[in-house]
Amino acid sequence: FKTLVAEIDGRPAVAVVPVSGRLSLKALAKAAKAKRASMADPAAAERWTGYVTGGISPFGQKRRMPVFIDDTVTGFETVFASGGQRGIQIEVRPADLVGELRAKLAPIADG
Repeated sequence: FKTLVAEIDGRPAVAVVPVSGRLSLKALAKAAKAKRASMADPAAAERWTGYVTGGISPFGQKRRMPVFIDDTVTGFETVFASGGQRGIQIEVRPADLVGELRAKLAPIADG
């Protein structure tokens, strides 16, 4: 799963979607009960998270943001998420990923 930073009605948020999928901004906005969502500027994403683009982890970010995880995550025994550096992955059970991040599960990925 990959970690993306978006803006939902102008506020930062984190989206976690399958690597093979694409984030649906329309679905993300719907999951957040917001009017619109857009991808965050990479420099802003780095500032908000404390991580370099390409290595943004959903864990241990500088700023606490709402997290939305694609609901397909529940179909796996374990998943891999970024460990905070390019090429570093953390294996975690989906329930732990959702619980630790206090994330909302929603169908936010296309494909």
